[in-house]
Amino acid sequence: MPPLESSLFDYDLPVEAIAQHPAARRDESRLMVVDRATRTVTHRHFRDLPEYLRRNDVLIRNNAAVLPARLHARRPTGGAVECFLLRPDAEAGTWHCLLRPGKRLEPGSRFTGPDAAFEGTVLSKDDSGIARVSFQTPGDESMESVAGRLGDVPLPPYIERADSSHRAEDLDRYQTVYAERSRSVAVAAPTAGLHFTPALLEQISAAGVRSVDVTLHVGLGTFRPITTGTIEEHVIHREIYEIPSATLEAIARPGGRRIAVGTTSVRAVEDHLARDPIGSGPVIAEASIFIHPPFRFRGVDALITNFHQPRSTLLCLVSAFLAPGSTDGIAWIHELYREALAREYRFLSYGNAMLIV
Repeated sequence: MPPLESSLFDYDLPVEAIAQHPAARRDESRLMVVDRATRTVTHRHFRDLPEYLRRNDVLIRNNAAVLPARLHARRPTGGAVECFLLRPDAEAGTWHCLLRPGKRLEPGSRFTGPDAAFEGTVLSKDDSGIARVSFQTPGDESMESVAGRLGDVPLPPYIERADSSHRAEDLDRYQTVYAERSRSVAVAAPTAGLHFTPALLEQISAAGVRSVDVTLHVGLGTFRPITTGTIEEHVIHREIYEIPSATLEAIARPGGRRIAVGTTSVRAVEDHLARDPIGSGPVIAEASIFIHPPFRFRGVDALITNFHQPRSTLLCLVSAFLAPGSTDGIAWIHELYREALAREYRFLSYGNAMLIV
């Protein structure tokens, strides 16, 4: 098969279609239901999801929690610093970070948080500008704890905030209700899960649908657009994931359909099964898989997802899922997105959802 031009995954996304705030209630989000067998589309709300689930189905959720990773600090000269915690380093107290102003924070530079809550020392910087920073805190408080108290939510670049007046809303709503908050290192939310409420999950469980979890620590690379001429030339980002043995057992012998909540759940499952088709566990690995047409899925039968950016790897994955093993999903995703825009669906992280069965 010839290489796929990246322009095939481009489309015009009006700025006004990008949701800047969540729906008033999580499950009030709209839901586009796509039936691949009948090629029909139905327009509902997320609270109607149980109508499309069956007893013995399995929901595969990403329980990664978002760390309020954007910290403010000052240099000894008084200059402002923004420190974005990306992921902890193997060395205790050391993190990989994005720093602003990056050019003024060379190795050896120091900065201090408000009320001396932390002090950071830049140890090194790589070619991409990511810095290794050693932190000291009073009483050896962890940086996760410091970020929880002082950090801002690392919202995607397309969600604009003029000030911190929406911090409380974002702390609550840019996080799934089932997030495992004791292990908060993701820098972006698994947004397909943002539509679930505790009551909706109880209703789903009462209907005989089982929920199992994976943990994929979503990284900033998820927002990086494809800039190469062809899809195959794109070097995809890597993300750490964990899959418990019980989840792999449910995927191997589900009893019903395996329904992934979000592209991150798909990526964790399919990356592991590409390495180990038997699916033994538990697993801790680094996802390197790039799912695009004509991919064949091993561990997922249905998908809940949001509406994604043009030229994104997430759009490639959804296109592949619409028509596994072929490239027919590329034209279909454009058709579905045109209909969603015409019906004024809200796009991207705080936007509406799609169920593909």
